[in-house]
Amino acid sequence: MAAAAGDVCGSPAGAQPGAAAEARFISSAKGKGLFATRSIRKGETVFVERPVVASQFLWNALYNYRACDHCLRALETAEENAQRLLGKSSLVLPHPEQCSIRKDLHQQCPRCQVTYCSAECRQAALEQYHQVLCLGPSRDDPTHPLNKLQEAWRNMHYPPETSSIMLMARMVATVKQAKDKDWWIKAFSQFCSKTANEEEEIAHKLLGDKFKGQLELLRLLFTETLYDEHLSRWFTPEGFRSLFALVGTNGQGIGTSSLSQWVHACDALDLPMLQREELDAFIDQLYKDIEKESGEFLNCEGSGLYVLQSCCNHSCIPNAETSFPDNNFLLHLTALEDIEAGEEICISYLDCCQRERSRHSRNKILRENYLFTCSCPKCLAQADDPDATSDEEEEGEGETDDAELEDEMTDV
Repeated sequence: MAAAAGDVCGSPAGAQPGAAAEARFISSAKGKGLFATRSIRKGETVFVERPVVASQFLWNALYNYRACDHCLRALETAEENAQRLLGKSSLVLPHPEQCSIRKDLHQQCPRCQVTYCSAECRQAALEQYHQVLCLGPSRDDPTHPLNKLQEAWRNMHYPPETSSIMLMARMVATVKQAKDKDWWIKAFSQFCSKTANEEEEIAHKLLGDKFKGQLELLRLLFTETLYDEHLSRWFTPEGFRSLFALVGTNGQGIGTSSLSQWVHACDALDLPMLQREELDAFIDQLYKDIEKESGEFLNCEGSGLYVLQSCCNHSCIPNAETSFPDNNFLLHLTALEDIEAGEEICISYLDCCQRERSRHSRNKILRENYLFTCSCPKCLAQADDPDATSDEEEEGEGETDDAELEDEMTDV
């Protein structure tokens, strides 16, 4: 269920002009949905959207997944990326000219040395939120309030990560820096409207069983670091829970990878058959070796808030999917099948494996993480199936954790 999103025309974020979809109000229970304004063909890009705000995950950054501090573009070359993931500094990638990383364009904040992929990103961050959040010479000072807040979050929210306290911090900093504070407050508040009980459920999923004590500690540190009278409600216990509900139900996972970009570029090369077979075999073996060394953590990962994407409702048989082919936070929504004008555009909040599970199992995940029961055509067709799972599925359900908040939306 997509939370209602406000009209943010004129925002520095949003979809590119001429998008083939628009948000429409459906009902008070379901909020808004996204609908095609014209016929859309399978494989067509429905829209490309910038986030209102985005942030890299804290553990991801700590483990040296180097990304632009604003747009999350991977900063390592493809070869450096592969060497780190493989733990092998001697690795040499063929066709290095297919790597798109431009280190000569990288810039740092002169005060705190966080790195950006370009002067444009450094300036954009400075104008929106970085003036408030810049640590200056205190970047490595563990007693600085912002560093204490980040350390507390890391100690509560271990990988696999699904959100970041810094996404919420950037929301506050954006309002603090804005000339029109009320406009931004309205834009953020319209992403989500949840009851207290639902807010607690989301907080529970993000922080674990002992979330109440953890949440209060985070709130106190958040207040010490960022309090602003224009946002006083966000610093109350109820308001702080609402921030968690907002990012928990609307936050979109973002994944970037210079290695993935290099692979896509190599796939497009026009090579003789033998060279193509050799290159494909090299890439296949490289990914197998990386999986043994680094597991599933291949990308620079973070999350963001997207106005149009947040209006996309869920379906277990989606007709669209999101991806990040530009190696930054620009979200592409692509049609998985032909979509007619007036038809609702739906994505899946579940990954491929979860979508193949029983209706009971799918809805258990959706209720726990997104607070709704699915009524898509697939679920309706399986309505008479027993509300029980096989022993094998029940074992899988017992292992449900934060990882199931993630899906293929972080594909790059």
